[in-house]
Amino acid sequence: KDKLVKMALNARVDHPRMSGFYVGHDGKGRMPVGTGGVVYSHEIGDSCMKIAGDHIEPGVSMANPGQKENHAVETLSCVGNEVVILSGEQKGKKGYVTGTHGGVDHTMAYFPKDVIEKMDGTENFLIKSYGQGMKLEGFESVHMMNLDPDLFEVLPVYEEEGHLSWPVAACIPAHLMGSGLGSQTMMEGDYDIMTQDEQANRRYGIDKLRFGDFVAILDHDCTYGPHYKEGAVSIGVIVHSDSFTSGHGPGVTVIATTPKKNIILPRIEEDANLITYFPQMDR
Repeated sequence: KDKLVKMALNARVDHPRMSGFYVGHDGKGRMPVGTGGVVYSHEIGDSCMKIAGDHIEPGVSMANPGQKENHAVETLSCVGNEVVILSGEQKGKKGYVTGTHGGVDHTMAYFPKDVIEKMDGTENFLIKSYGQGMKLEGFESVHMMNLDPDLFEVLPVYEEEGHLSWPVAACIPAHLMGSGLGSQTMMEGDYDIMTQDEQANRRYGIDKLRFGDFVAILDHDCTYGPHYKEGAVSIGVIVHSDSFTSGHGPGVTVIATTPKKNIILPRIEEDANLITYFPQMDR
């Protein structure tokens, strides 16, 4: 932890964009509510399924207007990083990064409901980037990314006979991972759980997923981009809602991965969600 670099990043609310109708996996054309802006209606801890929208990002969607600068914001921001509002009525109020969303290149933040309600979408933010490059002593095969070390310290992750027991809300099989496959790195953005099979959604508990849930992706190594590897395990956080689009669904920002068998052992806990752990962080 003492070797990690903490630095300032700047971003602002990124306004929603619309490009017209598109066809969903069922062949129907839609123009749904989508990504960006300040979302008043949904926050971490709420269901990410059956929403009248597509790829909805809870809380605040942030970006830097410069392309290269925003690439740094998305890459260097880690889940659990402190976010400070720099402008507007809620200036000085603090929140936390909840993940990043590839394609639209957003970094999302959680703020308490009373703060969100008073935001008007013109706010600027300071993100205290901290966590990229983190390693776990004694677990060299585990590649950490996108995770604030202060958040990691409050997670109930236990070392048990050479294994890491990690709390998750669900375990997702490799064959249900879709959009985002082929990425060269998961140090920015996310990749999606495919939800077009309703029976699979019920079988694996995907229909009960919430924004901020920790999940385990089984048989996927994400050290240098996601790919199938039997026995590998990746841990991630749900960062956006379900989608009507073929191959898409709730997005997962990866925070830990190992290509080796029986190193990360996921255990199911109903409260394995960011909303459980954020109040425990000491800032």
